[in-house]
Amino acid sequence: MTASSLAGVRVVVMGLGHFGGGIGVARWLVEQGARVTVTDQASPDKLADSVRQLEGLPVQFRLGGHDVADLEDCQLLVVSPAVPKDRSPFVAEAVARSIAITSEMNLFLERCPVKRVIGVTGSAGKSTTTAMLGAILRGAAEALGAPHVFVGGNIGQSLLAELPRMDARDVIVLELSSFQLEDMAALPWSPPLAVITNLQPNHLDRHKTMEAYAGAKLNIARYQSADGRVFVREGDEVVAEQVRAIGAGDRLVRFAFDSRWSDVLRLPGRHNRDNAAAAIAVCHHLGVDDALIRRGLADFHGLEHRLEFVAERGGVRYYNDSKSTTPASAELALESFEAPVIMLVGGGDKGMSFDGLAARLAAVAKAVVCYGQTGPAIHLRVRRSLAEAGGTIPVELATDFGRAVDLARGLALPGDVVVLSPACTSYDMFANYEERGETFRRLVRAMPV
Repeated sequence: MTASSLAGVRVVVMGLGHFGGGIGVARWLVEQGARVTVTDQASPDKLADSVRQLEGLPVQFRLGGHDVADLEDCQLLVVSPAVPKDRSPFVAEAVARSIAITSEMNLFLERCPVKRVIGVTGSAGKSTTTAMLGAILRGAAEALGAPHVFVGGNIGQSLLAELPRMDARDVIVLELSSFQLEDMAALPWSPPLAVITNLQPNHLDRHKTMEAYAGAKLNIARYQSADGRVFVREGDEVVAEQVRAIGAGDRLVRFAFDSRWSDVLRLPGRHNRDNAAAAIAVCHHLGVDDALIRRGLADFHGLEHRLEFVAERGGVRYYNDSKSTTPASAELALESFEAPVIMLVGGGDKGMSFDGLAARLAAVAKAVVCYGQTGPAIHLRVRRSLAEAGGTIPVELATDFGRAVDLARGLALPGDVVVLSPACTSYDMFANYEERGETFRRLVRAMPV
């Protein structure tokens, strides 16, 4: 459906959520003249903030569950990428009724006039790489002849509202999740420039197997034209081989961090050097000169909840890495500091193995504090790894999040680092990872200096 053809069309948006995509697509659909119903499993009180952002618009809300009665006269179903479509009776009923199904991202891509689109995906680092690219390219916009540089996608805002401002000369950087990429196969479309930061087990509760997860991620390059490029870290032969397996080997570009950039990179950790290397490689491909890249890197101080420095209390530095929802990303956080690290890990379970993380924690961390739904399992695995290796570090199991922070504080000495890098989702205790990170920041900043 074209934008003009949406006038008068009955559209159901499945999944309002808290992160902007459902809100953005509902608002945009109303602006196109569609008759919009929004449905979500969450209750009205849990979605009050999101509903408030649509206040005054002619939107019908069906919250607290999905009722197939809302599919009567529905001509288009816009499904949140967070919805597991293959397990949803509501989606199955829409398919049975031959209702067209799409997503917020697909609606945008079908209408996007911009030619220079950069897509970024990966199990860890995609948000930072996306934001870093956006920061550099915005500073280089004039040199690129780009009236605008837009940043969006999974990083938290819908770009549908920006469509009237866009033209072919602009540049767009899109963070793309495995769920969004899975949906994009229906177009089918891949960004002309694609970055894969890494691939580690993630979202296996949804994708079931690593092969299916990687297959969704590889949609970022699967449908490129012959002049497309896919950027993969030097040394990551597993991902490089997967790129070759989908027939994109001749479009493969390898990136590695050059130490000459070290003096302007503000973020700690080897993984952030990899993120910077990816951003630099893409910028070089676009023709951005080194002076502009250096300026952009120097001005970029990172994102909230991603190894974000919170405060120093009693000579101990505290870092908020609440966005870490996989064991692999927690391992990266652990390896990011030369100082002794006390790690806080735990949260909601999404079916991932903690064996590798437990072994690294036993080998590298000064102490570990476990909490949440997965806390007991991680606690057991770390203690088992310590027993196997003959190690002896404190491994605590906290009854709640506040107690976990208190325990970490008690274990830390001046010069140490305390890192919240949960390796798990936040949904056992918090609405989202932002709330978890904000709670950590509040608790830390309330400590005596």
